[in-house]
Amino acid sequence: MLEQMIVDDLKKIGAKGYTILEARGSGAHGTRSADWGQNQNIQIEVICNDLTAQQIMEHCQKNYYSNYAMVIFTTDIQVLRSDKF
Repeated sequence: MLEQMIVDDLKKIGAKGYTILEARGSGAHGTRSADWGQNQNIQIEVICNDLTAQQIMEHCQKNYYSNYAMVIFTTDIQVLRSDKF
Protein backbone atom coordinates (compact mmCIF):
# COMPACT_ATOMS: atom_id res chain seq x y z
CA MET A 1 0.00 0.00 0.00
CA LEU A 2 1.29 3.46 -0.91
CA GLU A 3 0.86 4.87 2.60
CA GLN A 4 3.10 2.20 4.12
CA MET A 5 5.69 2.61 1.37
CA ILE A 6 5.91 6.35 2.07
CA VAL A 7 6.10 5.80 5.85
CA ASP A 8 8.94 3.30 5.37
CA ASP A 9 10.73 5.81 3.14
CA LEU A 10 10.30 8.61 5.70
CA LYS A 11 11.90 6.47 8.39
CA LYS A 12 14.81 5.47 6.13
CA ILE A 13 15.43 9.11 5.22
CA GLY A 14 15.57 10.11 8.89
CA ALA A 15 12.16 11.43 9.94
CA LYS A 16 11.74 10.77 13.66
CA GLY A 17 7.96 10.71 13.43
CA TYR A 18 4.93 11.65 11.38
CA THR A 19 1.18 12.24 11.60
CA ILE A 20 -1.29 10.91 9.03
CA LEU A 21 -4.68 12.57 8.55
CA GLU A 22 -7.58 11.75 6.25
CA ALA A 23 -8.00 14.56 3.73
CA ARG A 24 -10.76 15.69 1.40
CA GLY A 25 -11.16 18.58 -0.99
CA SER A 26 -11.14 19.58 -4.62
CA GLY A 27 -8.38 20.27 -7.11
CA ALA A 28 -6.96 19.28 -10.49
CA HIS A 29 -8.02 15.66 -9.98
CA GLY A 30 -11.60 16.57 -9.01
CA THR A 31 -13.42 16.43 -5.70
CA ARG A 32 -12.38 13.70 -3.27
CA SER A 33 -14.21 12.60 -0.14
CA ALA A 34 -12.45 10.79 2.70
CA ASP A 35 -15.03 8.03 3.06
CA TRP A 36 -14.38 5.70 0.13
CA GLY A 37 -11.73 3.21 1.20
CA GLN A 38 -8.69 3.00 -1.08
CA ASN A 39 -9.77 6.09 -3.04
CA GLN A 40 -9.30 8.40 -0.06
CA ASN A 41 -6.65 11.08 0.20
CA ILE A 42 -4.29 11.37 3.14
CA GLN A 43 -2.06 14.11 4.45
CA ILE A 44 1.24 13.18 6.05
CA GLU A 45 2.86 15.76 8.33
CA VAL A 46 6.53 15.53 9.27
CA ILE A 47 8.41 17.91 11.56
CA CYS A 48 12.09 17.78 10.69
CA ASN A 49 15.16 19.85 9.93
CA ASP A 50 15.80 21.47 6.54
CA LEU A 51 18.14 18.74 5.28
CA THR A 52 15.68 15.94 6.03
CA ALA A 53 12.86 17.93 4.43
CA GLN A 54 14.91 18.41 1.28
CA GLN A 55 15.74 14.71 1.13
CA ILE A 56 12.08 13.77 1.57
CA MET A 57 11.01 16.14 -1.21
CA GLU A 58 13.66 14.89 -3.63
CA HIS A 59 12.87 11.25 -2.87
CA CYS A 60 9.11 11.68 -3.34
CA GLN A 61 9.54 13.66 -6.53
CA LYS A 62 11.84 10.99 -7.96
CA ASN A 63 9.83 7.95 -6.85
CA TYR A 64 6.17 8.98 -6.67
CA TYR A 65 5.32 12.15 -8.60
CA SER A 66 4.97 10.50 -12.02
CA ASN A 67 2.40 7.95 -10.79
CA TYR A 68 0.50 9.62 -7.94
CA ALA A 69 -1.37 12.89 -7.37
CA MET A 70 1.01 14.15 -4.70
CA VAL A 71 1.75 17.61 -3.36
CA ILE A 72 4.54 18.48 -0.95
CA PHE A 73 4.89 21.81 0.80
CA THR A 74 7.23 23.12 3.46
CA THR A 75 6.86 25.84 6.02
CA ASP A 76 8.97 27.18 8.86
CA ILE A 77 7.56 26.40 12.29
CA GLN A 78 8.46 26.94 15.93
CA VAL A 79 8.32 23.90 18.20
CA LEU A 80 8.31 24.19 21.99
CA ARG A 81 9.78 20.70 22.46
CA SER A 82 12.36 20.89 19.68
CA ASP A 83 14.57 18.22 21.28
CA LYS A 84 11.99 15.65 20.11
CA PHE A 85 12.63 16.49 16.46
